Amino acid sequence: MAREPREGGRGRDREERDNEFVDRLVHINRVAKTVKGGRRMAFAALVVVGDQKGRVGYGHGKAREVPEAIRKATESAKRGLIRVPLREGRTLHHDVNGRHGAGKVVLRSAPAGTGIIAGGPMRAVFESLGMADVVAKSMGSSNPYNMVRATFDALKAEDSPRSVAARRGIKVSTLQSRRQGIADIDASGDA
Repeated sequence: MAREPREGGRGRDREERDNEFVDRLVHINRVAKTVKGGRRMAFAALVVVGDQKGRVGYGHGKAREVPEAIRKATESAKRGLIRVPLREGRTLHHDVNGRHGAGKVVLRSAPAGTGIIAGGPMRAVFESLGMADVVAKSMGSSNPYNMVRATFDALKAEDSPRSVAARRGIKVSTLQSRRQGIADIDASGDA
């Protein structure tokens, strides 16, 4: 008698959890290792994974075949997810800089309707994150690995007004009113 595999709750939950994530292949690189008999070719993949609701992660995988490298990178990305607070679910709360090695990025919040103004690897991160409006500039290294890591460095520095208010021990409304007061002073100073 052949035994049928059980479809337990765990397998189905994992499949549903996998369906909620969007993965983007950012970069694939063919690498060679020189061995006694010649060169041994392999592939390295950089993948960004996100749920388009504020969680995103990146991963790197290497294997002899491309699909296996992508699978390893995706698994690695899902293990390292971070949560990023978004204003109105579409943009950043404040401007932020990030750096990794020689890669430097500047991320700026943008008004509604701006869209994602960013280059290759950074665009993949923002689309996976579910961000709709952002202006980003990459300075320094154009290496996709450094650009993605610098973008994540910047996103980790992002704070929501709620967390800032909790850290300072004040109400969010007090924090927001101070921000509004500063905007009013800037507007009257320019006139």
